[in-house]
Amino acid sequence: MEWQSSADTVPSSFITEAQARSLLGKPPATGAWRDGDPVGNRQFQNLGPLSFEAGGSLPNVRLAYETWGTLSPTGDNAVLILHALTGDSHLIGSSGRGHSTAGWWGGVVGPGLAIDTDRWFVVAPNMLGGCQGSTGPSTLAPDGLEWGPRFPFVTIRDQVAAQLKLTDRLGIDRWAAVVGGSMGGMHALEWAIMQPERVERLAVLAAPPVTTADQIGLNSVQIEAIRTDPLFRSGDYYDVADGDGPTRGLALARRMALLNYRSPDELNTRFERDWQSEISPLGNNGRYAVESYLDFHGNKFTRRFDANSYIALVEAMNSHDVARGRESVAAALGEITARSLVLGIDTDRLFPLSGQQEIARHLRNNIDGAEAVVLESAYGHDGFLIESEFVGAQLRRLLPG
Repeated sequence: MEWQSSADTVPSSFITEAQARSLLGKPPATGAWRDGDPVGNRQFQNLGPLSFEAGGSLPNVRLAYETWGTLSPTGDNAVLILHALTGDSHLIGSSGRGHSTAGWWGGVVGPGLAIDTDRWFVVAPNMLGGCQGSTGPSTLAPDGLEWGPRFPFVTIRDQVAAQLKLTDRLGIDRWAAVVGGSMGGMHALEWAIMQPERVERLAVLAAPPVTTADQIGLNSVQIEAIRTDPLFRSGDYYDVADGDGPTRGLALARRMALLNYRSPDELNTRFERDWQSEISPLGNNGRYAVESYLDFHGNKFTRRFDANSYIALVEAMNSHDVARGRESVAAALGEITARSLVLGIDTDRLFPLSGQQEIARHLRNNIDGAEAVVLESAYGHDGFLIESEFVGAQLRRLLPG
């Protein structure tokens, strides 16, 4: 559950008047990309019907994705990069028509960078259940209405199953590497367990082997913040006017999540007890700077995301357990044959370093033996998005030049 947009994956800072003015006006009922909106750099694949692990099915699933570089004649240079909870397929590139923000990993992927698009053919899909072009609650069902609350319960393994279908449609027999951070790291683990023969290299960044009770608890209050918004209307809100959607609940959920993505030290150092303006927060309706910071990013988020998708994806994250239906965590991770890199962050309070250390202990071919690489960062969980130089250096160890 991380910010994962270029405008957000930077050190925390005070909100300016210009930033505040940028959010004037009523937000739309949903920030989802909809058919008829500018396509931008998206490509689309219709994958046919899909049955879901927990029951239910869809008659047709579509994934939006973007690519960079050129697939080699032998197909041996394809790299799959899997985004986190609120990310999308726009891995690199500018903002503009079709893309409300610039790419979220521009310091790691691109010509001459750690994942060099002059060398690798990079594919980044928007996950199943998302809201930026892939089939999710905000897309239209055969009856012409949005799926909304009718969308099936989706798991991490369902999302990987859709990515597998996309892989087949693209004609890629084996990924040279599967790379994922946070929720994308959950996908990467399942890829390497479910399809070991199709994953040559694996990079898991700031992701756990299972979603713990503590993490599920944190997720549950975010879901409840959305569902208790009276404008959520049990998930049927797509035809309401601007300003009448469940944006207050979604913004509150986002504010809760943001507190888990950064470290206490960063927030304390950046904001201390400073006021946002000259008006005192001590009974005079003023605000502390950190309050304005959270409020701004929560409100900004509602303009690029969908409330039903947020619930569906957080519940998918809750489903993550590599041991489910398998002998144990150790046995499941022992099925992975890929040459692997595991990276954790010392200040991560969302997915603590202990989870990455557990993954590393049970991998056969981890490049650091039984240890995870430790990123020492002031930025908490979002360090894997911000600390491009360190993360890039580790990925270069995994990927041949």
